[in-house]
Amino acid sequence: MKHFSVLRVISKLMIPVILLFALYVQFHGDFGPGGGFQAGVIFASAFILYALIFGVHYARKVIPSSATRILLSFGVILYTAVGIAGIIFGGNFLDYNVLGQNNIAGQHIGILLVELGVGITVAATMITVFFVFAGQES
Repeated sequence: MKHFSVLRVISKLMIPVILLFALYVQFHGDFGPGGGFQAGVIFASAFILYALIFGVHYARKVIPSSATRILLSFGVILYTAVGIAGIIFGGNFLDYNVLGQNNIAGQHIGILLVELGVGITVAATMITVFFVFAGQES
């Protein structure tokens, strides 16, 4: 891909836009279509595009395998912690009502944190799967 300078320039312009759109989908998921899964896939697509255009070796420098492992674990732990917090505060597992001062505030906090955990886990999973397949010799 070293000879395709147009693709390299356009991807450098598009990757930040893709990441920004992923954040929009992530944090707008409370109020409309979208959420953690969709945002995670969009976020991962920016890293996959970077790897396809600039090479897997350079993409691994941007996000090493240790970072994806940490993110995989963190997303699952965040999701589980929100569920356990509901139990600790007197509700059921993933009962968001008890997380805030009133039901609506608790719902917003709980959904935001759960969707963030899902988004982080999905993005890290998609990136990991891509790098595993891209690293295999043909």
